[in-house]
Amino acid sequence: MNKNKFLTTCLLSGALLASQTANADENHPGYLAGFTSRVSQGFANTAFSFIEIPKNITNITHDQNILLGSSWGLLRGVAHTVSRTVIGVAELIASPIPTDEFISPPYVWDRFSEDTRYFGLHFPGYWTHFGPLDHGYSDTLDHGK
Repeated sequence: MNKNKFLTTCLLSGALLASQTANADENHPGYLAGFTSRVSQGFANTAFSFIEIPKNITNITHDQNILLGSSWGLLRGVAHTVSRTVIGVAELIASPIPTDEFISPPYVWDRFSEDTRYFGLHFPGYWTHFGPLDHGYSDTLDHGK
């Protein structure tokens, strides 16, 4: 009898965690969807953070010139690589806790010409426009919000 109660409790808890609430909207996905999204972002940001180096070199070269892109872009790329790796580990650790996003864009290959922002902050000198590699998907930008 005791095993049946435990099994019933586990099944009900699993069903409640997996189901979406009736009044959920697109901005606040269910717990399970948010959890799996954060885990995948954490793994991807930890494993592929090195893509920040060519991303910054390409974007600064396109925005300024090749000399500035190969020097300042390399330095910024290394700094963003370290930051994205740390954020990826933090996302993995904090994935069970529903929080706001830590990094935007969530994956390094999303919106490639958009600069990486942390905790929703815009810093001076960061570009927020789309470049040649984004195919004009400018409707997804928040433009300073």
